[in-house]
Amino acid sequence: MIDSHCHLDLPKLFTRADSVLDRASKNGIKRILIPGTTPQGWCRQQALVKQNASEVALDIALGIHPYFLQTCDLERALSELHTSLSKSPHVIAIGEIGLDTAIECPVDTQQRAFASQLALSEQFELPVIMHHRKSHHLLLGALKQHQFKRGGVIHAFSGSVEVAMQYLERGFYLGVGGTITYPRGSKTRKTLKAIFPEFSDRLLLETDAPDMPMCGRQGMVNEPAYLGEVVSCLSNLLEIDSSEVVNLTTKNYQSLFHPHD
Repeated sequence: MIDSHCHLDLPKLFTRADSVLDRASKNGIKRILIPGTTPQGWCRQQALVKQNASEVALDIALGIHPYFLQTCDLERALSELHTSLSKSPHVIAIGEIGLDTAIECPVDTQQRAFASQLALSEQFELPVIMHHRKSHHLLLGALKQHQFKRGGVIHAFSGSVEVAMQYLERGFYLGVGGTITYPRGSKTRKTLKAIFPEFSDRLLLETDAPDMPMCGRQGMVNEPAYLGEVVSCLSNLLEIDSSEVVNLTTKNYQSLFHPHD
């Protein structure tokens, strides 16, 4: 299994990364993608990759998350991001970036940061990892203004079939995580079932650890070790074997993030 979205650099996981990775390995995790959120976090991501002695391979993406835009000098952060991308050929994506209308940060500030990072994704020919919350209409509007050679993934996708199709038609993948394990995730489950098997090549697994715990684990710190619960739920939903879920999502991850391997 591959966890395509785990914030291993955040304090709840970073301070015990060795044990988190050990549990992940014992539960069948082969690779983890660590998305970036702040310039300070990028350093921790790089350190995790350099110091990793586990059997779990680590990939990283760099980006400025909308949650942290008001606590950073945006122009300086964008300059640092450009420099880091220029000097870090092992970075496989730009993210976590996006738009969130449920936070206090002004939407115009978010849009400026988002557009600048989309431009970097075009310049460096990297896929993007996109955050959304009450912002599908804004994200889709922005995507229409850019040409993507590598596309990207809609992290923790939740939404209707119609919204999903608009992303899929633009070559994007959908991140599937703990949302589908909850009763309230019925709309997202309906969407996933509707696009399968036509778009089975566009699904990725994720935990969003340490956040978004699975149903039954509310209040607990989420970990990659629990990704199998998403696999089980998706297997039941799509009426295919768990091994097929793992195989197809692993292939999808490779196609998006490691197309030349």
